[in-house]
Amino acid sequence: MENKMFCFQCQETAGCTGCTKFGVCGKSPELANMQDLLIYVTKGLSEVTTRLRKEGKKIDKELNHFITLNLFTTITNANFDNEVFYSRVKEALRIKRELIEKLNDKNNLSEVALWDASSNEEMDKKAGILERVKNVVSGSKEVKTLNTILEEKSNSDEVGVLATKDEDIRSLRELITYGLKGLSAYSKHANALLHDDENVDAFLQKALAATLDDSLGAEELVALALEVGKYGVDGMALLDKANTETYGNPEITKVNIGVRNNPAILVSGHDLKDLEMLLEQTQGTGVDVYTHSEMLPAHYYPAFKKYQNFVGNYGNAWWKQKDEFEAFHGPILMTTNCIVPPKDSYKDRLYTTGAAGYPGCQHIGDISAENGSASAVNKDFTVIIEHAKKCAPPAQIEEGEIIGGFAHAQVLALADQIVAAVKSGSIKKFVVMAGCDGRAKSRNYYSDFAKALPKDTVILTAGCAKYKYNKLNLGDINGIPRVLDAGQCNDSYSLAVIALKLKEVFGLDDINELPIIYNIAWYEQKAVIVLLSLLYLGVKNIHLGPTLPAFLSPNVAKVLMENFGIAGIDTVENDMKLFFEK
Repeated sequence: MENKMFCFQCQETAGCTGCTKFGVCGKSPELANMQDLLIYVTKGLSEVTTRLRKEGKKIDKELNHFITLNLFTTITNANFDNEVFYSRVKEALRIKRELIEKLNDKNNLSEVALWDASSNEEMDKKAGILERVKNVVSGSKEVKTLNTILEEKSNSDEVGVLATKDEDIRSLRELITYGLKGLSAYSKHANALLHDDENVDAFLQKALAATLDDSLGAEELVALALEVGKYGVDGMALLDKANTETYGNPEITKVNIGVRNNPAILVSGHDLKDLEMLLEQTQGTGVDVYTHSEMLPAHYYPAFKKYQNFVGNYGNAWWKQKDEFEAFHGPILMTTNCIVPPKDSYKDRLYTTGAAGYPGCQHIGDISAENGSASAVNKDFTVIIEHAKKCAPPAQIEEGEIIGGFAHAQVLALADQIVAAVKSGSIKKFVVMAGCDGRAKSRNYYSDFAKALPKDTVILTAGCAKYKYNKLNLGDINGIPRVLDAGQCNDSYSLAVIALKLKEVFGLDDINELPIIYNIAWYEQKAVIVLLSLLYLGVKNIHLGPTLPAFLSPNVAKVLMENFGIAGIDTVENDMKLFFEK
């Protein structure tokens, strides 16, 4: 039986090999294949923009943002709305057609770059595909025909993961593509705060185009993957600058995990600009605002502490949202990825914005800025605020508080204290336990691992992986909490800065001489860019779990293991022996 789809970009992919019938994340074969088609046309568009740059022509900031958002919408659990992808495919084809006309040299463009859906018989066939997509969106009964065509496209020599027949080349191309998807997230959040880096945008597009180049062998693609890591560091630095210049440096903060008796809105995802606009618009309305999952670190920024209705954090990691959203009672705003297909009982309370989307849920889009620039983000949240006023207050599911705010500026302010603790032997080792949480029972390993750590060990974390241990009573070392939360997965930059600073303080030549263990949990593509960034910085012996990525072919996995010391995880008992009994 032929595959209806093929996707292996997340850690939970079926059988750790690939989803072929329906996405574990909840996306249908039709949606999966439309996402593949969007990546396909975006690669072609990027080939054209890269050539235009070589000819000395300027690429508009808005076009950079468009390409970035194309990638971001395809990140796992971000957007489930077929109509969005049809629209973005069609727009990408229109833009590409216009840009090709601006090229001085139109020779030797790839088939992907030339695909126009209108130029000849084959293109007419592909135009028919888009037309069928449009029909489905408008309620046509041609779903079966569409499914068949998209199935063929997904497994063709043109579109989808399996388009690359060589297993190792495919593996490296996907590693690069997923890293670029993660990079797109950093850029998108920075763009929302009016921060851009043309060099990052140009590289992202150049690297996308390079995945179409059949002349590049495994060695060249490995080098390109490490270069993706280099620009991953640059992208993280850009976002860190955008966040801290806008909202201040995160500071040590105790965050309430209980509730008040007011109607409320729950904000999930990652986008701080969306949260800021919502908080501004809820002032004086009687509506409280809570964070969920990866929005927790918003509480650490000084700028958000002025809002009296910014109550605390509600719930845990993204995968628990079906129960937690049910109990919240009020509307939920999903600002980015990490959507779990909602239950009917609260689907009418789920709103999306930005790159996020789900069929049947109201989407809150951008309002055009007065100056006409797509760069200035402006949104009207009246509809969700009015909805909240009609809802009961959230049910309390926890009580107490958790502590965080240990981004690089705060940790470096404690540098003398930390160095003294290391030199005295009070702190023997640091363990970087950044990354993602997920549904797999095997992820309980990370809770058990944290509990089993020697009392002279400090955890450095970022991302929603922290929910496996940030509510455990692990104590402190000379006043330093044993869990130092730097923030979102987007804030993993802090962990790199901290490591490099410690290397400097201790006068070491090699970052790997530090008493730091890397035991990282991964789920989606932002974790991939973090991994590539760490490899670029020279970090070795990273343990990755709960499974190694399915998109790593045996040969590519072997290269990473032999050259960078990448390894999986074992039992907690065995890993304790590995890390602490050497």
